[in-house]
Amino acid sequence: MYKVLLVEDETVIRQGLRELIVQASPQFEVVGEAASGAEALQVLRCEVPDVLITDIRMREMDGLTLVSLAREMYPDLLMLIISGYGEFEYARRAMEHGVLSYLLKPIERHELVKCLQKMQSLLDRRYGRSTLPISESSGVSEPDYGEPRKIIRSVKQHIHQHPDGDLRLQTVASLVNLNPTYLSQLFKTETGINYSDYIADARMERAKWLLVNTGLKIYDVARLSGYQSPKHFMLVFKQQMGCTAGEYRDGYSTKKPL
Repeated sequence: MYKVLLVEDETVIRQGLRELIVQASPQFEVVGEAASGAEALQVLRCEVPDVLITDIRMREMDGLTLVSLAREMYPDLLMLIISGYGEFEYARRAMEHGVLSYLLKPIERHELVKCLQKMQSLLDRRYGRSTLPISESSGVSEPDYGEPRKIIRSVKQHIHQHPDGDLRLQTVASLVNLNPTYLSQLFKTETGINYSDYIADARMERAKWLLVNTGLKIYDVARLSGYQSPKHFMLVFKQQMGCTAGEYRDGYSTKKPL
């Protein structure tokens, strides 16, 4: 499932939007909510959503300022602006910040569905997702036991989308309804790499991306990449990359730590 951060200062409207998103597309999950731009920035320092949906007119910090700052933190973040104000200037300024769409209140369900479908298509291509049916409960494609390659592709997609999640073999095996030992053997056969090694590589790739493309502090990078201990992360990073996480960031990124 793709992660959504929803920002709206009116509680009733925010709750309504959350329900509308869930009903409109089961492939999106609202993992964070904020009542202001400032509050949203705090969430963005702890979470890496796939989509940001925000109102324009809010107290403390307006939506346009938020999307500008969010774009600095996450250059690839997909964003949707929602507002009760229909002036062209707002839409123009939103598009300057790379906002994908601009919807007016009251939200028409079919318009939101179109936006979410467009975002899902972009995210599917980004993550290399197949067009296999998706399980609403797990976010993993339903397995076709006649085609092991599809099962492993689904598992790999789940790993890359949830590097900070519970990726224990037993947990993921249950998501695709396989015996853990069998899944381990199948994964090695299909990929040529051990399941645990693949997870380690995926988490390291996420950490490198976060270091280069965000200003998150090292301990946040570690946590969002699936490392429970920042000290362990720094040790592993140094062993694998031959430099510290800070040195890697300095060499490849112009972002400043938050």
